[in-house]
Amino acid sequence: MLILSNLSAQQLLIVIAVLAIFIFFTFFWTILLHKELKKIKQRSFDFFNGNSVKNIEDIIIDHSRIIKTLDKDIQELYNISNQINTLAHKGFHKFAMLRFNPFKEVGGNQSFSLALLNGKNNGLVISSLYTREGTRIYTKAIINGASEKHPLTEEEKEVIKLANSNDSKKIN
Repeated sequence: MLILSNLSAQQLLIVIAVLAIFIFFTFFWTILLHKELKKIKQRSFDFFNGNSVKNIEDIIIDHSRIIKTLDKDIQELYNISNQINTLAHKGFHKFAMLRFNPFKEVGGNQSFSLALLNGKNNGLVISSLYTREGTRIYTKAIINGASEKHPLTEEEKEVIKLANSNDSKKIN
């Protein structure tokens, strides 16, 4: 009080103004710090998944275990995907059938050629020739879209081409 009593009224007003400004800035600084603290609390809540944490090392170890488990699951799914891809190329999934008349002047389209191919264009062609005397069925192995041992007829080449066109399943 002794210090304040020796001050004039004008000096006293300056001191009060300075203290008011100081209190004003301190108030706003407190509000800013409160907002930042609230953000930090929200981030820590999100980081720790709402669990009360006593040791951050435990959280990191738990997250590491979860990541290892997920990595194993991803690897297992990758292996299964490769197995499915391998099986898909082994099975017949490209096929086409072409009906034709081997004797242009007599009969109808009673004969046919059927191509059954896998993803690597390996498979077989089955051809049936219908005549008055009977029906004959022939099969030829196909490797990479061609026959190595037996020549292909025009109809068999056409049915292989149809089977390979956009993996379609055309029946003529």
